[in-house]
Amino acid sequence: MKLPQIWLSFTPPRILVLGFAAIIVVGALLLQLPVSSADGSRLPFLDALFTATSATCVTGLVVVDTGSYFTTFGKVIIITLIQIGGLGFMTMATLVALVLKKRISLKERLILQEALNQNTMEGIVRLIRKVIFYSLTIEGVAAVLFAARWSFDMPFGQAIGFGVFHAISFFNNAGFDLFGGISGPFSSLTSYVGDPVINIVSMLLIVTGGIGFIVISDLLEFRTRKRLTLHTKVVLTATSALIVVGAIVFLVFEYTNPLTLAPLDWNGKLFGALFQSVTPRTAGANTIDIGAMRQASQFFMIMLMFIGASPGSTGGGIKTTTFTILIGAMIAMIRGKEDIVIYRYRLTKDRIFKAITLTLFAIILVIAAAMVLSTTEDYDFLKILFEVTSAFGTVGLSMGLTPYLTAVGKMIIVFMMFIGRLGPLTLAYALGPKTEKELYRYPEGKITIG
Repeated sequence: MKLPQIWLSFTPPRILVLGFAAIIVVGALLLQLPVSSADGSRLPFLDALFTATSATCVTGLVVVDTGSYFTTFGKVIIITLIQIGGLGFMTMATLVALVLKKRISLKERLILQEALNQNTMEGIVRLIRKVIFYSLTIEGVAAVLFAARWSFDMPFGQAIGFGVFHAISFFNNAGFDLFGGISGPFSSLTSYVGDPVINIVSMLLIVTGGIGFIVISDLLEFRTRKRLTLHTKVVLTATSALIVVGAIVFLVFEYTNPLTLAPLDWNGKLFGALFQSVTPRTAGANTIDIGAMRQASQFFMIMLMFIGASPGSTGGGIKTTTFTILIGAMIAMIRGKEDIVIYRYRLTKDRIFKAITLTLFAIILVIAAAMVLSTTEDYDFLKILFEVTSAFGTVGLSMGLTPYLTAVGKMIIVFMMFIGRLGPLTLAYALGPKTEKELYRYPEGKITIG
């Protein structure tokens, strides 16, 4: 596997940015072809670019309904972009190299390390093999379960296609669905709000894809190693806590809402609240109308989307580990402790600084994008903030604003999806100058805080 000579001078973050951008452009050009649309017309380039970005960045925001607008060819292009974007284009390139028995160079290992958000390059190719194996296995099992369930509602061939598409989409936390041609445009899984099979399989796919491949590998090796890493413990604790708290919040606020949970039986209410708590982990599918939820629920969902999934996963957001470090810093400061200690491990200062930097950077980006959109789009600010956060967290949930965005609004959301998938710090490293270690330190100063 040889990279072009011009790429050898690029840093891993720049190669990731250029690689994802190239895939998006190619995908947009393919989606623009008449063969991709059901009516044979050409999708406007901006809409094609929006859809390709949403698929490659595994978001799920759409300006045209996927199920009713695109042909089988267009849907195959979209699901291919989702698979490449979810696993990462370097992971897919490594798969080709492994099949062809090509050597993985040092430069390419560095890019893989950056793509998977790893602290070390050690064992990176072995991890890639596991990523590919776990992904295909999980998607294959889920596709069979989906197809078996949907075979009761549609022809068997169509059920298989739906099973494969949604297994890939949900595991990669993309949120694209094909039910627009059956239940109505942009309906997602609302017709299956109380269905146990669809709910359970979908939520397992979303959570599994969101906790990250490192955690999956660690859990599968627990029987032999008899211990979990600190990273796995933090991810599982934070993920479980956010899902439980989210489900309780949505159940409380939406229990009497006649447009969401009120008309459902107890099982429907429970599945509805739980699914809406899981899906902000950057999944994008929904079983109740997000636009009909109470504002308290919508704002809480914004917070969940901002936190997002976990490092090394198919999801976006600031990540559960970053959120945990911030909570740990707050607790340590309140208790007057100098160190942040989690599961009897002390966190280093560089981890803490990176978490704070990433969070502030993300907040500034989301606020700036929301402010610009509030001047270009004539909608409530909460809807705009919801849309921007959904794009940044690569979630794909929407309150119905996306199809009506102006050209400027679509470009802003495209940028937010792109930066959300790569990560704000990766993009900053890619665009910024090469860092050099300072040979001196300034004297210590004190600033009053609080």
